[in-house]
Amino acid sequence: VAALQDEKNSLMSENEIMNDRLEQLDDSLDDPNTMVAKKYFSAQLQLEQLQEENFRLEAAKDDYRVHCEDLEKQLIELQHRNNELTSLAEESR
Repeated sequence: VAALQDEKNSLMSENEIMNDRLEQLDDSLDDPNTMVAKKYFSAQLQLEQLQEENFRLEAAKDDYRVHCEDLEKQLIELQHRNNELTSLAEESR
């Protein structure tokens, strides 16, 4: 029982230390002058920029997909027209 109580006290002490460290990190994020806060805000800004870039690229991809589908339809139509004209040319010969 005594060993378990010692272990419990040790774990409680370690828990308090970890909570203090967590509070310090939270406080450092709240202060915009600390290096951690600057890196955090820089990373957050970079994330937002990358999300915007990703959205723009997704929209461009969709536009290109539609354009590609239109070009494929035109190609099929032109192939049919070419076949018709080839048949007419052979008949004319």
